[in-house]
Amino acid sequence: MNQCFPNVGPLPEVDTKAMIEVDRLMMEDYQISLFQMMENAGRCLAILARDIALGGAPENKRVVVLAGAGGNGGGALTAARRLATWGAKICVITAQGHDKMADVPKAQLDILLRLENVVEMTIEEIDVPVDVILDGLIGYSLTGAPRGQAATLIAWANENPAPTLALDVPSGYDAHTGTIAEPAIRATATLTIALPKLGMQSEGNAQHIGSLYCADISVPPELYHSLTPSLDIGFVFKNSDIVRL
Repeated sequence: MNQCFPNVGPLPEVDTKAMIEVDRLMMEDYQISLFQMMENAGRCLAILARDIALGGAPENKRVVVLAGAGGNGGGALTAARRLATWGAKICVITAQGHDKMADVPKAQLDILLRLENVVEMTIEEIDVPVDVILDGLIGYSLTGAPRGQAATLIAWANENPAPTLALDVPSGYDAHTGTIAEPAIRATATLTIALPKLGMQSEGNAQHIGSLYCADISVPPELYHSLTPSLDIGFVFKNSDIVRL
């Protein structure tokens, strides 16, 4: 895999409770909307996919995006849209009906499906090799093991030879405890958002995390100080929106 992002070493980790507070402060105190955060996360995931999985040349490459109903799914759908505008052929697979999706991810899906090189289908309908899989099924708010269609899609991704890039955490990763549920995505690489989640930098979780990167979604440094006075990451994204951990 192409190593084109600066390596900054380990960063402080946050758990689900802390990330919920980060999201709240972003929206309420700084007026940075969920849509804006989703756009930033999705753009970074698209760049990572292009540069480390598609050889820097996304045109005519086949991308499957697995999308859940929440913000994680919305970010992956946003990434798929960016890749589509760079010439990739996108296959969308959702873990639920459109009516079950939250408003902002649903809006991202509606935008994506307007593009001519995007189709929605099931895993049974995929009959050609895939170049990369984007995992946006379940984010940091996982409670209990994945089940139903999400579990089926995780199993499919793990059996597919294409590299899988997970957004924020691999689906099935429990950010409450830093442990792995069953089933869980075995990612080739994970692009975590803002800061790594609890336990992601542990060697014991490496087979599910893969190579670990972190994406800038424009969290103000002072927000972290208000959350925890000792939480100081400096200006880690000053040279790149994506860093390697």
